[in-house]
Amino acid sequence: MEKGYEAFVLGDSCFYDRPDRASATPVSYAAAERPLPEGWQTTVFGDWLAFHPPAAAGCRKPFQGWKVHVSATQHNAEKVASTVWTYCTERAVAFKFVPRPHLWHLRNSKYAARHGSGKFATLYPADERQLHTVLTELGSLLEGEPGPYVLTDLRWGDGPLYVRYGAFTLRYCLDESGVRVPAVENREGTLVPDRRTPSFRVPAWVELPAFLEPALAARNAVTTAGLPYRIDQALHYSNGGGVYTATDTRTGDKVVLKEARPHAGLAADGADAVTRLARERNALQRLDGLGVAPGFRDWLVVGDHRFLVMEFLPGTPLNECLARRFPLYGPAPAPADVAGYTAWAMDIHQRVERAVRAVHSRGLVFHDLHLFNIMVTDDGTTRLLDFEAASDAATSGRQTMASPAFAAPPDRRGVAVDRYALACLRLALFMPMTSLLAIDRTKAVSLARAITEVFPVPREWLAEAVAEILRPAAGAPSAGHLPAQPVQHDPGTTVPPADWPRSRDSMVRALLASATPHRGDRLHPGDIAQFGDGGGLGLAHGAAGVLYVLDEVGAPRHEAGERWLLERTEAPKPTTPLGLYDGLSGVAYVLDRLGYRDRALELIDRILHAPWEQLGTDLHGGLPGIVVVLSDFARSAADSTLEGLALKGADILADRLSQYESTPHRRAGLMRGLTGTALAFLRLHEHTGDTRLLDLARRALASDLDRCVSTDHGLHVGEGRRSLPYLGDGSAGIGMVIDDYLAHRADDDLLRARSAILTAARSTYYAQPGLCQGRAGLLHHLARTPGNEHLRADIDSHVHRMHWYAMSYRGHLAFPGHQMMRLSMDLATGTAGVLLALDSALGGRRSALPFLPSPALLGGTPGNTAGTRTTGHPPCSPATTRR
Repeated sequence: MEKGYEAFVLGDSCFYDRPDRASATPVSYAAAERPLPEGWQTTVFGDWLAFHPPAAAGCRKPFQGWKVHVSATQHNAEKVASTVWTYCTERAVAFKFVPRPHLWHLRNSKYAARHGSGKFATLYPADERQLHTVLTELGSLLEGEPGPYVLTDLRWGDGPLYVRYGAFTLRYCLDESGVRVPAVENREGTLVPDRRTPSFRVPAWVELPAFLEPALAARNAVTTAGLPYRIDQALHYSNGGGVYTATDTRTGDKVVLKEARPHAGLAADGADAVTRLARERNALQRLDGLGVAPGFRDWLVVGDHRFLVMEFLPGTPLNECLARRFPLYGPAPAPADVAGYTAWAMDIHQRVERAVRAVHSRGLVFHDLHLFNIMVTDDGTTRLLDFEAASDAATSGRQTMASPAFAAPPDRRGVAVDRYALACLRLALFMPMTSLLAIDRTKAVSLARAITEVFPVPREWLAEAVAEILRPAAGAPSAGHLPAQPVQHDPGTTVPPADWPRSRDSMVRALLASATPHRGDRLHPGDIAQFGDGGGLGLAHGAAGVLYVLDEVGAPRHEAGERWLLERTEAPKPTTPLGLYDGLSGVAYVLDRLGYRDRALELIDRILHAPWEQLGTDLHGGLPGIVVVLSDFARSAADSTLEGLALKGADILADRLSQYESTPHRRAGLMRGLTGTALAFLRLHEHTGDTRLLDLARRALASDLDRCVSTDHGLHVGEGRRSLPYLGDGSAGIGMVIDDYLAHRADDDLLRARSAILTAARSTYYAQPGLCQGRAGLLHHLARTPGNEHLRADIDSHVHRMHWYAMSYRGHLAFPGHQMMRLSMDLATGTAGVLLALDSALGGRRSALPFLPSPALLGGTPGNTAGTRTTGHPPCSPATTRR
C-alpha cells in the first residue's frame, strides 16, 4: 500500500475521503475550541489548524527560518496543545497544531510519512533570538513530556522540542528532475528545494546557531558502533523504525535487526513500535523449534530505540516469487506455463496453511498474513515473517494492523482472522486484487470466477475460500458450489462492461449519482490527490475531468456539476496549481468546451499573472500543458498575444531539454516525463508549420525512450525495481505521442519502438483498471492506434477483462481507484477514465484525452505526413458546437 492512502479509507466505506470526516462527531482537543484573543485568525489546511497573530502585534512571519516542532503522545497531547496555545497567544508567536486525536494517531501510524512523524505542533519564531527564548521557556514548561522523535530535526534537551531550518510559508521551485517541490530561498535569493528527508541537515548557506551545537553533538553521539553487530543493508523503513541485515561480528553469522522507535508507528489499538516489537520477541520465543519463524537471537537498546535480533531467513518474499513466476504478463500465456504456475501456487498455499496451523498449535494467532510476510526458498520451504501483531489465541481480539488486501472483517476474532487471510491468499495467488474486498466482500465471487477463466484451479478449492470470506454474510455460497459458468460481472453490478452502450449509460448514472454539489472540497469522489491544493477542480482527479468525459462521450449536460465548477472558480484558492491536469489550465480548457468562455479567459488571465514560466517540464502540472492550452485559446479567440506566449513557453522548454535529458533518475512517460514536452512541440508544429518544433519533439521522445527497458513483454519505462507499461507513467503514453509524430514524419526507429510498446499494451493481466496506471489506459492506446484492425482481438480481451475490476455503486457500474481500496469516479484513476477508454474502443466517437485526438484526425497511419489538426479536440466533438 502506498503511504498516504491508509488515512483516507477511514472517512467513508465506499470512497476515499478526508481523514477529518472519519467520525460523524469528531472530537477536538480543547485548545482547538478556545476563543482567541482579539485580532488572531485561524486557517485549516491538511491535518493542521494554524493560528496567526494580529498584524498590529508587529510579528510578521518570515518566509523561512528555524522552526520549532513539538512532539506529543496520545496521552499528553491535550496538555501539550494547551501549553503551546497559552504560550504562543501570550507572546504573539505564530503556530499550528494537529487539532484532533484521530488525526494525530494517523500522523504517527506505522505507515505514515516518516518526515512528518512526531510533529504535533509547529512554532515560527521571528528570528534566532526568539528561537532561543522559545526553546528555553517552552522547553521548561514541557520538560519531561514524552513524544516520538522528530527524525528531520535536532532535539532540544530531553523534552519534546525539536528544531529545523525550513520554509515558514509554502513556496515552490523545480527540483533536479523538473518536479515542483516546496522551496526555500538561498543566499543569492534563488528558490531551491526545501529537503524534508527524515534526517537532520542544515542548508549550505545557513550557520547553525551556537546554542544548538550541543544538540547536534548529542544527536551524533548516538550510534550503533558499540554493538556486536555490523549493519550491512537497510531492507525496509516504516514510521516505527527500520529493518536491517547485519553480521554478528563475534561469529560471522548473518542476522536481521528490527528497530522500534518509542511512541511512533502506532497500530489501531494504540500500541507503539516498541510495544509491538516486544510482542514479536515473545512470539518468536514461543515458536522456537517449529521451523516456521525466524529464531530469536538478541534484544538491544540504543538510545531510546529497541532492536530485536533475529535469525536471517534465506529465500524470497512470496510477493516477489509471484511477480517472477506469474504467467499472465504477456499477451498469450502458454498453457504449460499456466498449468505449471497453478501447481506451484496451490502447493505454496498448502505449505503456508501448515505453517499457520503450527503457529496456532503454540496458542498464537499470526494476525498479519499477507504476500510480503511469507518467505519462500528455492526448494519450496515456507516460513512466516513479522510477528509484531501476533497475540495469544485464548485472549485474541480484533485485528489491529493488516494489509488491506488481507484484513479480516470486524466480526472475526482469534484464529478466524488467520483463516480469513488464508482464504484471501487462495485468490490473491491467482488474482492479486483482494484489496477490492475492502469495498465489497461479495467481489470474491467474481474474482474466483475470473480465476477459473484463466487458470485450471479446482472450482471446489476456490469455493471454499469464497465461503470463508463471505461467512457469515447472508447468502454465502457453500463450499464446492460456485456456478458452473463464469460470469462477466459482479453480483451487484447491473451490466457487464462489454455490454455497450448499456454499460456506458450505467457508468454515466454512477458518475451523476456520486456527485456531492453540497460539498465545497470536491464534486465527485476520486483519488486522495483531490484533497490537495487543487481543491477537487482539476482534470486528473477533480470536477473538470468528469465533466470533460461526460461531454466527450456525448452524455447529457451535468448542469449541477457545471454550476459547482463555476462557483469554485469565481475566486479559486491562491495555492491552486496552474497545470493542465492538476489545476487551472485544464479547468479553463473544459469550461471553454462547455461554453463558459468568459470564466475560462478569467482563469487564463490568472495563470498569466502567476509565475507560469517557472513550472516544470511535465504535462501533468507543468509548462507543456500551459503551452498547449494557451495555443488552443490563441486560435479559438484569434489572439496573437496568447500565441506569442505559447511560443515563448515552447522556447523555455527547448532551452531546458539539455538539462533534463542528462538528469539521473528522471521520470519518463506522458504525464511526468519529456513525452509531455514532445506533445507540446507537436501541437505547436501543427499550428505553425515550424519543422524545428518537430525536431524538438523527436528529441524529447528519444530522451524518454532512453529511459525505457526491453522486457519479455515489450518496451516499458524502467524505474529501478519496476517497469511500467501504462498510459500516464509508462510506455503507452510515449507510444501515443509517437503515433502523433509518425503522422507527420516517417521514422524507422520510432516505428520499432512503437511496435514494442504495443506488445507491452497487450498483456493478459494488469493490477488496476484506471486510465493513467491501469488496463483502461492500455485499452485506450490500442483503440486509438492507427490501423488497429490487427489489434481487435486484444482490444476485445481488454474490454472483456474490465469485468475483473467491475463494482456496483447504487446499482450502477463503477470502478475502484488507485490502490483499489475504494471506488473512484475521476479521470486519472477511476470510473470516468474507464468510461472514456471503453467509449474510444466501443463507442465509435473517437473519445480521447485533451490534445491527444485519434491519429486518424492527424492524417492516418504511421509515417503519413498528410493532414494536421488545428483544434484541441476532434472537430466532430459536441464541444465544437458548445463554444
